[in-house]
Amino acid sequence: MRPGLKIGNTGELTWTVDPTMTITLGGVPQATVFSTPSMIMLMELSAREALRPFLEDGEESVGVDVHVEHIGAAVLGSSVRGVAKVVELDGRRVGFEVGAYVGDREIGRGKHQRAVIQLNKLVANVTQLLKEEDRVMELKPADGEPGDLETVTVKISNRIAIVTLNRPRSANAVNQQMTGDLERIVAWLAGHPQEVRVVLITGSGNTFCAGADVKELAGLSPQAARTLSLRQAELFLALEQLPQPVIAAVNGPAFGAGCVAAYSCDWRLASHAARFAMPEIKLGWPPGYGIAQLTALVGKARALEMCLTGETLTAARALDWGLVNECMPGSMLMNAAQQLAGRLLLLPAEALRQTKRVIHLDEGQLPKVTHRADTEAYLRCLELPDAREGIAAFAVKRLPKFEGK
Repeated sequence: MRPGLKIGNTGELTWTVDPTMTITLGGVPQATVFSTPSMIMLMELSAREALRPFLEDGEESVGVDVHVEHIGAAVLGSSVRGVAKVVELDGRRVGFEVGAYVGDREIGRGKHQRAVIQLNKLVANVTQLLKEEDRVMELKPADGEPGDLETVTVKISNRIAIVTLNRPRSANAVNQQMTGDLERIVAWLAGHPQEVRVVLITGSGNTFCAGADVKELAGLSPQAARTLSLRQAELFLALEQLPQPVIAAVNGPAFGAGCVAAYSCDWRLASHAARFAMPEIKLGWPPGYGIAQLTALVGKARALEMCLTGETLTAARALDWGLVNECMPGSMLMNAAQQLAGRLLLLPAEALRQTKRVIHLDEGQLPKVTHRADTEAYLRCLELPDAREGIAAFAVKRLPKFEGK
């Protein structure tokens, strides 16, 4: 810790009460008030603000003890203020008296203790916990080469990496092999932000990506399907979080996992032949991941329309919905994507990386964790007769006959 922290130092934080911070008492809308868990969070983060100026690089503070009295109400739209005052210093542990206020009115008080820790140790602990919870992908920046890739090609020129999904006979469908190949290349890109400044993703042939490989899925056990779905969810989140700007050059159909891959990129340039869909419902199950990201991009009404009907969007309609940034003739697509990449190369690299990071950070954590719920809903339906019928119909290219129960 940096010197200077002393008894009496304070930290403050002000929030506007929104619906995520409230509890409705007795089911009465007029009794919707600031919740105690939200008050605890306000107080903890106020204490964190008091410590922030005194932390060295690589340090962070974590809460180790909290006692809170909730003594007054705050309603939706109120401005609530948390104040934390240092009252005890014990090595790397710091004790606070904390209060919560609406204006000058006190609505909560308590005591809180935080410990200053080395962030790398916390990361190691969390990584171990994630392993124990079966978070099946541990993507971290890779220093070495990505190794041999069977279903993806990578060409790097002038600090631009062109990643091509390369299973043209299967419409570039994502199978287990492609999942592993993409994990390796995304990890490699994350570890080489200087050598590769911009990433461009496209599909071989006339298809961007037809989605998950349904034929392979038919032979997977429920546990294998769950593992694969979680890997793919975290793969596309990792793609979204790459330090480099990522451009999708969508040269044809982008369905299911292919649609998720496209909207995990920072730009989507589409040929007029491109099509977008989340068609899983037509096979008998919901999307296994990506719903929250789609909703954040196009809004709830349009995400519902895409996921509940499974209908296909033309490139023009996707442009109108904000799902793509620009559409053009297919003959112009790669040239336009490379011109955009070239413009990005002229901009300050670290400023681009930091801007991208904070924009994604401002989304909050909900879009980053709901894929677990997506996967469980997907698996629940995958074991039902309608899903078996959907897979059987897909295999012989006929319309499915669902039970509708």
